Amino acid sequence: MSRPTRGTLTRVPPLNVGNQQPRTPLNADEAWRTTAGRAPRTVLFFDFDGTLAPVDDDPTAVQPAPKVLAAIESLAPLVRRIAIVSARPVEFLREHLGGLDGVDLYGLYGLEHSHSGGETVTEPAALPWVPTMAELADLARAELPAGTLVEFKRLSVALHWRTAPQLGDAVQEWGRAQADRLGLRVQAGRMVLELKPPVDRDKGMVIGEVIRDAGGAWYFGDDVSDIKAFAALRARAAADPDFFGVCVAVANPETGQEVAHAADLTIDSPAALGDFLTEATHHLT
Repeated sequence: MSRPTRGTLTRVPPLNVGNQQPRTPLNADEAWRTTAGRAPRTVLFFDFDGTLAPVDDDPTAVQPAPKVLAAIESLAPLVRRIAIVSARPVEFLREHLGGLDGVDLYGLYGLEHSHSGGETVTEPAALPWVPTMAELADLARAELPAGTLVEFKRLSVALHWRTAPQLGDAVQEWGRAQADRLGLRVQAGRMVLELKPPVDRDKGMVIGEVIRDAGGAWYFGDDVSDIKAFAALRARAAADPDFFGVCVAVANPETGQEVAHAADLTIDSPAALGDFLTEATHHLT
């Protein structure tokens, strides 16, 4: 199956609940025009890494792509809500998004959230796992080979091997063994394996809750965890024929093909997303 080209919505077999086909027009302009008629009831969701910001060898050094923040700021008053749903902690998102007004932040796959600049709220069931995660991060730094980057996020530990691809198998084997030992959940990603508490919270659940009474939604993501978010839009559309959902994949050389096959539209890069969103403001106004 070929990858959808930039700017073209294609009817590809989605990976979704119930195998529902995309309910979208045939191109991006038509999709935005359809959205314009229901903009006050539409939510725009964005992943952060690889979507709003290019992936970097150093995960602490990433910054949003040009035009992205300005476009989101312009779109915020035109739609019902804009939300960032990320594996990053809320505080990281807050610092890197420049204090955007009216934007909701969901961190650590929804284990944390902050609405419109308010306080950060943590899922109570995850809090008892903080000491376990701290101990796991220390163990990873002691046992994993040099070249592995251990990212401690308070409620999760991410094991990166981007700068040492040859370590991928060993890091994953170690991480999965620790998850089995401690009763943790594992989330695979772009040259990263993340270990999380066994708490029922993921991107799909976040999106499903937010769009229960929405008239439409777009989700922009680049990694396999975003497929659950796509599935939430598909499930909502299956339950309500009037709901208009669009799943957008941001291309990448690692997981991009799998994510693109689950999406309606593929965009070339975070930089291209900035241009795409800037153009979208014209459709919605």
